[in-house]
Amino acid sequence: MPEPIFLSLDGIDGTGKSTQVRRLVDALRAGGAAVTACVDPGGTELGAKLREILLHGRATAIDARAEALLFMASRAELVARVIRPALARGEVVVSDRFLLANVVYQGHAGGLDPRELWDVGRFTTGGLMPDLTIVFDLPVVAARSRRGRPADRIESRGADYDERVRNGYLAEARVNPDGIAVLDASPDADAVHAATLALVRPLLAARGHPA
Repeated sequence: MPEPIFLSLDGIDGTGKSTQVRRLVDALRAGGAAVTACVDPGGTELGAKLREILLHGRATAIDARAEALLFMASRAELVARVIRPALARGEVVVSDRFLLANVVYQGHAGGLDPRELWDVGRFTTGGLMPDLTIVFDLPVVAARSRRGRPADRIESRGADYDERVRNGYLAEARVNPDGIAVLDASPDADAVHAATLALVRPLLAARGHPA
């Protein structure tokens, strides 16, 4: 049986991250890999309810620490009910965001201590971390111009907040270059997809999955 792989795709809103998640999952499945795709927050019954509160509950004021912990709760459920079972089956798991997003959005951009968020995050996931996180990077002006839908509760915090988010991703990648890869998201979707596959294929081959 192939060894499991856990991948997370991340980045500021507007980089095409979710499109790249779908394209990566489709490509891996077409190549014969067993893949579970998920979204964080979300992916479970509880997670879907928390996602609605966190991203669309504009009428509800949420303290920064409470917000961070709601994301953590959704992730804990996702890990227990979706990610760990898939990894136990030897699958490739592709998550649209994971703990890094919490550290960046509520930590670097939101004023909480990133180190504390890493610690709490490791507790909520039981120490589970992605084998590789790919961060899609764009200047904030370009990313905001690409958004093709109304901004959600967090996206509506403005360009200054987005700048702090982007800088947070880049800072975390500098600290952990082996675990976090930054990809330029400015080329067209086909080119970004090809670059994503180039990062993922060596890991697939090393773990015995079709590459």
